[in-house]
Amino acid sequence: MLRCDYIVPGQLPENQSGRFVLGEVTYGLEGSNPLVLEGVPVLPTHMAADETEVRTERWTVDQPVRTGTENGLVYGYTDDYLFCAGYIPGQDTYTDATRAAYTAVFELVERLGYPSIFRMWNLIGRINEPNAEGLEIYQDFCRGRAEAFESYAAEGRDMPSATGIGSRGEGVAFYFLASRTGARVNIENTRQIPAYNYPEQYGPKSPSFARATHLTPRDAEAGAAHLYVSGTAAILGHQTVHSDSIDKQCRVALENIEHLIGDRNLQEHGIARGHELSDLTQVKVYVRHLDDMPQVREACQDAFPDPVDIAYFNVDICRADLLVEIEGIIA
Repeated sequence: MLRCDYIVPGQLPENQSGRFVLGEVTYGLEGSNPLVLEGVPVLPTHMAADETEVRTERWTVDQPVRTGTENGLVYGYTDDYLFCAGYIPGQDTYTDATRAAYTAVFELVERLGYPSIFRMWNLIGRINEPNAEGLEIYQDFCRGRAEAFESYAAEGRDMPSATGIGSRGEGVAFYFLASRTGARVNIENTRQIPAYNYPEQYGPKSPSFARATHLTPRDAEAGAAHLYVSGTAAILGHQTVHSDSIDKQCRVALENIEHLIGDRNLQEHGIARGHELSDLTQVKVYVRHLDDMPQVREACQDAFPDPVDIAYFNVDICRADLLVEIEGIIA
């Protein structure tokens, strides 16, 4: 089974007997190209504001892992799972480079035989700033990603859960998880318009992701599916709400997740049983303004009981009027 741990420097996760590392992402103080380090695919990213925020996101499995490199991508894989990471250096414009990077991703999963990409992350430097043509970098990135998806005939319901968030470094670090054998259902939220149907005011191409992905592994026991919640913010319909209030934005983001993973919404997607916020086992929280961190921590500590694994990062969000974004895993 696939497992995720957020590791504080100097701390080892518990119960690692019989586990193999599929891949690691360092949310640290500097970034670089991904590499295979001592037999492990590693993506170093500049996401932490200081040493207190540094975390290593470690994905482990119960099968031996093989590794490889191809077209700038590094990857680890088993009979069931694929972890892959890449990096797009800083560009004047990102559409072409993003399209090329995502095309390489789709070619890799096709060649290796992992038909279900179920979770993606994109860590984007200067996310709200203009590119050389005056287009916001996030919108520039979304255009290239959408063009790659279109080339591979991926339409709305075929798009997996994802996070597109700011980083403190240059360029775009990205990584994803894919399954060879698991049954995947991508989930939308009835409180929100699907991101891939956003109106043109949000850019020349809509963001390419689902609000969550439900994955039932091949060897899962009854009810043992995983749920991957995309980065979720204070958006209702397609509009940002409460742009002047961190407390209200945090509450709406949590309400959006609560509705997304609840009985009614999941049953509409053919999934028998829903979840509560307390079922989340790993949570990442992105906060635009450092001064807002105490309020966000308090709200999340109330929403997610101990010992939920929560990591906080002070970075920009995909819209300039969004103050906080939250993602999570139920496993």
